[in-house]
Amino acid sequence: MSQDVFVFLEAQHKELRPVTLQVIGAARQLASARGGKLIGLLVGNDLGDLLDQASTAGVDQVLVVEDAALAPYAAEPFTTAIVTAVKQHGGGAICCGNTSIGRDFGPRVAQRLGLGMVADVVAIERADAKPLFRRPIYAGKAYCLVEVQEGDFVVSFRANSFPPAEPAASPADVTRVDVNIDPTALRVKVDKVVPRQSDQVDLTEADVIVSGGVGVKSADGFDTLKPLAAALGASIGASRAAVLADYIDPSHQVGQTGKTVSPNLYIACGISGAIQHLAGMSTARCIVAINTDPDAPIFEVADYGIVGDLFEVVPALTEEVKKLQ
Repeated sequence: MSQDVFVFLEAQHKELRPVTLQVIGAARQLASARGGKLIGLLVGNDLGDLLDQASTAGVDQVLVVEDAALAPYAAEPFTTAIVTAVKQHGGGAICCGNTSIGRDFGPRVAQRLGLGMVADVVAIERADAKPLFRRPIYAGKAYCLVEVQEGDFVVSFRANSFPPAEPAASPADVTRVDVNIDPTALRVKVDKVVPRQSDQVDLTEADVIVSGGVGVKSADGFDTLKPLAAALGASIGASRAAVLADYIDPSHQVGQTGKTVSPNLYIACGISGAIQHLAGMSTARCIVAINTDPDAPIFEVADYGIVGDLFEVVPALTEEVKKLQ
């Protein structure tokens, strides 16, 4: 078993994602306990703009795998690149964010290297030779502790569950890794990437979310939530029922069949609190529920509950927030 810990440095729009810095912070605990180095894995093509960011992100060394076949992201070539880089440097534990990309390549990398994987970790209970991780189960209704018995492993961390790493005082060494990827041998080719048309922060990384359910009554009902979201610097979320009613685009859906989020503040407006929705937001640090039904299940998980009409409560709340600002 190697003492080193590898961190996949996920980027978006030529910037390291916030979740990446959080994963570095979590992985540092593991590397320190193992007595090894923390090594960043920067994978893709045309990575020049990211090298400085990666070298000062808080890792001890950066391995760069650059190839035309690695843009845009696709699971097959990225898995090959990561496995090759890790093997060439003696192996070790591998950490990534529990993002759509991390969930895609993580199990593949674990299988290729013959390692176990712990997914969607929200806390490190112990970071010694047999690390102990906390992760949600049963759609977020309970938590379990998963112990790694021996050897290396792959672990993905939920966004907003760990504080970000402190920037490095001096740049880490950057080493390039050569990987032989034959584009003609790839079974899947990404033909086109359609960017999300939104200026809001990705829900999985949002610090504050204002979310609406069928209680908003229509697509126009979300206009009531937007001033509050703007005042709080929040992203807009939605329940599955609101998405199915065609009130809002599916990219805003929070829940078991949508996105799993862990913001510091989650404001649920007109959301009853079905278990499928709670599975995606129950780890929020503070939950505020606004609903006309005092018996709505959402109040069972809420830290603060307001029984009332969201069309009256939300505008009043927005004005109070603006006064405080």
